[in-house]
Amino acid sequence: MPRRPADHTRGRAAVLASLTVTALVATGHPAGAAPAEADPMNQAFEQAAEKYGVPRDLLAAVGYGETHLDGHAGRPSQDNGFGVMHLVSNPVNHSLEKAAELTGESTADLRKDTEANILGGAAVLRNHADALGLDPAERADIDAWYPAVARYSGTEGTVAALYADTVYTFLAQGLRATVAGGEQVTVTSRPVSPEKGPLAKADITAKSEDYPSALWVAANSANFATGRTATVDKVVIHVTQGSYAGTISWFQNATSKVSSHYVVRSSDGQITQMVRDKDTAYHAKSANASSLGIEHEGFIDDPSWFTDPMYRSSAALTAYLCDRYGIPKDRSHIIGHSEAPGNDHTDPGANWNWTYYMQLVGSGTGSGADGLSFGSYATQKSGSTGTQVKAAQTLLNKQGYDAGTEDGVFGTRTESAVRAFQTARGLDSDGAVGPRTWTALLSAGTTPTLTTGASGDPVKRLQRALTAALGRTVTVDGAFGANTDKAVRDYQSARGLSADGSVGPDTWKALQAGL
Repeated sequence: MPRRPADHTRGRAAVLASLTVTALVATGHPAGAAPAEADPMNQAFEQAAEKYGVPRDLLAAVGYGETHLDGHAGRPSQDNGFGVMHLVSNPVNHSLEKAAELTGESTADLRKDTEANILGGAAVLRNHADALGLDPAERADIDAWYPAVARYSGTEGTVAALYADTVYTFLAQGLRATVAGGEQVTVTSRPVSPEKGPLAKADITAKSEDYPSALWVAANSANFATGRTATVDKVVIHVTQGSYAGTISWFQNATSKVSSHYVVRSSDGQITQMVRDKDTAYHAKSANASSLGIEHEGFIDDPSWFTDPMYRSSAALTAYLCDRYGIPKDRSHIIGHSEAPGNDHTDPGANWNWTYYMQLVGSGTGSGADGLSFGSYATQKSGSTGTQVKAAQTLLNKQGYDAGTEDGVFGTRTESAVRAFQTARGLDSDGAVGPRTWTALLSAGTTPTLTTGASGDPVKRLQRALTAALGRTVTVDGAFGANTDKAVRDYQSARGLSADGSVGPDTWKALQAGL
């Protein structure tokens, strides 16, 4: 969490509300599947979705993106947001008050009662849809909800598009969350093609000049100081107590008087830089002038936010900064916000794995075996065991298909999840993970256009899927070079596609269909 500079009035650094997850039609999720006392949160999502005509999985995914479905016992977030749906009451976002107006629920109940809070989130989303003029047919199409999701974020322009894109990323990837009492809340993965309207023109591709792997979205000039008054000699690790897009939006708000140099997303480790390294971000009070600040999406009391992609991406950034500015890679110079002199914050908290993080920083890259990449993918079926079974279970669970414990043992629960995935993707529902199912599993997710020179996790996903589809090894290194280009062209030629080496909608569609 950032802190204002020493000469500013002390105050709580807020992180603007935003949500980052998915939207989905209720089709395939029968209402009343379990009694309310058995699955209270699922029941709350279903009932709110029915009352306000909002897709059930939209609500579940939005809540997951905001809070990982943890209402934090009614305690406010840094930007004064409450409950599973993170209904907000601050100078720039009044979704809590709007929810009270629309539902008739008191703000007190909306803050603390999960059922009321979910109902309020549904009402606000429907209100945005109505304001946009969505008719019943459009509301039945999950892709048409994109502008409403963007408005729910309480932001505009580039940040709203970044927010809504993240929502649809989770829709494409699916999710599975365990909430209080052991209840499972899921959203199954599916292909999406959101109707972005005017937001399609929003520029969310600007690159950082200091760290080439990062996006660039400038903080408001009121929230940092130009230049430095001390030599940079440390990196400070923060946790946002809010969402990725909300943090970016808050740092753009002139009233916040807070910022950080970098913000890291939980789900995939995406990084956005907001203050140049040469300038002084307002993030750690007395340490501002001599440090670089890195914010991490999430809440300190919930370790589920601290994902492996986040750790690896952040560690690679920290290693890069240490090398660039001559900062020793040790715990005296890579510190938490709570360790900065004169600070009273507690982030990153007890759930941050310093041992693992520092190991990754020491490696310099944050790279390592991912458990999903193999030189070839063998058919897995009932009775199979080993690392590839575990990989299949990981992919199925991540995409909202309950494969059970990721133990590398292909049992009845894993088989049921495979059959459900196959049915959803139009594959033969034989319960075995063969070449076509592997290809569809490995390629599931967003469908960005990729060409030579592209890099990152989407390229790795492409390389894994091509390995399964072609039956030959395509090196999984996240770099779209000559070998990947040849593999793409070979795949396109074999499937009757235009063999141009560009991975666009048609190529992704074929891969995600298991062709």
